Amino acid sequence: MVIGAGPMGLCTVRRLAEKGINVLGLEAHSDVGGLWDIDSPTSTMYDSAHLISSKRMTEFDDFPMSDDVATYPRHDQLKHYFQSYATHFDLYRHYQFNCWVESVEPHNGQWRISYRKNDQQHQIIAAGVLLANGTLHHPNVIDFQGNFNGEQMHSAQYKSAEIFADKRVLIVGCGNSGCDIAVDAVHRAKHVDMVVRRGYYFLPKFVAGIPTDTLGGKIRLPNWLKQRVDGTLVRLISGKPSHFGLPDPDYKMYESHPVVNSLFLHHIGHGDITVRPNIERLTDNGACFSDGSQAEYDLILQATGYKLHYPFIDKQHLNWVGDAPQLYLNVFNPLHPNLYVMGMVEAAGLGWQGRDEQAKLVANVIHLQLHQQQAADAFFDKVKAQASQRIDGGMQYLPLERMAYYVHKADYLAALSSEMQQLGQGA
Repeated sequence: MVIGAGPMGLCTVRRLAEKGINVLGLEAHSDVGGLWDIDSPTSTMYDSAHLISSKRMTEFDDFPMSDDVATYPRHDQLKHYFQSYATHFDLYRHYQFNCWVESVEPHNGQWRISYRKNDQQHQIIAAGVLLANGTLHHPNVIDFQGNFNGEQMHSAQYKSAEIFADKRVLIVGCGNSGCDIAVDAVHRAKHVDMVVRRGYYFLPKFVAGIPTDTLGGKIRLPNWLKQRVDGTLVRLISGKPSHFGLPDPDYKMYESHPVVNSLFLHHIGHGDITVRPNIERLTDNGACFSDGSQAEYDLILQATGYKLHYPFIDKQHLNWVGDAPQLYLNVFNPLHPNLYVMGMVEAAGLGWQGRDEQAKLVANVIHLQLHQQQAADAFFDKVKAQASQRIDGGMQYLPLERMAYYVHKADYLAALSSEMQQLGQGA
């Protein structure tokens, strides 16, 4: 049983089916696409949303996007891409749609899945469950001191810049969504302020007409050296954030996700966005800030990211430790060898192909469980022994909730490849 029909769910169903494994997918929406289908009730997409990585660095290798698709595609182009992917690989026949999973519980060594479809309750007993319901659905909402009588919302609820018309707007958070939404807001709002609590590395989407994420990479540098080289290049291209009134990062490049946006610093430099420090407390009409200043607003929008959320299963079954499940390769569960968390992995430049490599490995492991149990048991002995090991490539990732499942791309892909080779030798 695969839960979810976004890019991770789709490639998971594909790879299981290719191995001859009987697979059923459940999806809450009426079609595939997951997050990228703005019409899905679980989507947190907004009208102006585009990929922050270029299409060639993000697409599935064996299903490239057509040349007429933009370098940084908009959400509707990606929705069409995933529908085409599902059609091409004949994945629709494996899915049931409009199915809201409500509980996943152990049942005699298997799993009982309860879900609702067309206001009717259903249950399925499955030999294994693969959770591919995504990581960007459950908003991380900050509970500030004080009370604000104006409008408040999270970026998960944001759809269109129309809501900013002639309003005094405060955006809290300077990640990629926050910067995108701030750029939307400057064209409609009376004025836009942004709370920036820490430093970021800012990258434009193009350098000399070439997508930024396609530069370099011909020779793999040691991780520490790449951090130093790329950090220097970013400062040469974009300048120090403090030149724009923003805090400079007090960490090295890649220890947190960079902001990829060609227009945000432009608008900061033109005075269209005013930078504010952390909120001390909310007031009836606005906010007081940690530097003693205060301002009045009509709308406060939190772009404060998302929390991992698997609401239909008890956290204890996921070996949850701290901010995230503790799993071997971010996938394999030391407590349950038939419960997999798919797509709970973030890395700069990993793309959907990296997630497809994950799906290939999982399909091979399940195939091993069905046909060579002794070899599968040996693999899960490794899972139990190494579940706490993080593939960070020596990076000192910031101790943030959103970074709890971050990995280093090259090292993670190498680890997946190594496991595939070992499974092949053991087959």
